[in-house]
Amino acid sequence: MKLDDLEIYTLSMTFSDEVWDNVLEWNIFARDTIGKQWVRSADSISANISEGFGRDSFKDSQKFYYIARGSLYESKTWLDKSFCRKLISEECYKKLFDELNILGLKMNNFIKAHKKLMKKDSV
Repeated sequence: MKLDDLEIYTLSMTFSDEVWDNVLEWNIFARDTIGKQWVRSADSISANISEGFGRDSFKDSQKFYYIARGSLYESKTWLDKSFCRKLISEECYKKLFDELNILGLKMNNFIKAHKKLMKKDSV
């Protein structure tokens, strides 16, 4: 299996590109405060998935998958702040919110499956 075969990886890459495209449209103050934080957290999702994928041990990989999930929740916070501060439209908010929810469900399922493999491997 290759990294690009992981649906959570490709979904997270798409999400972070959409965040980037939105933030580029903002004024300097918004980009410098919320924008940079949101781009970093969105990019961190796929970056940590790929780092975990490249690790040799299940335990080491799992640590990075948990960090990716934490970055996903952080991205949700920045999405909410962006909408509340009128930096993105309601339509954009709903689209990105739905994408994050799907990614979150798939990330949780991936982590659960990975845990099962970890337990199976240790027996």
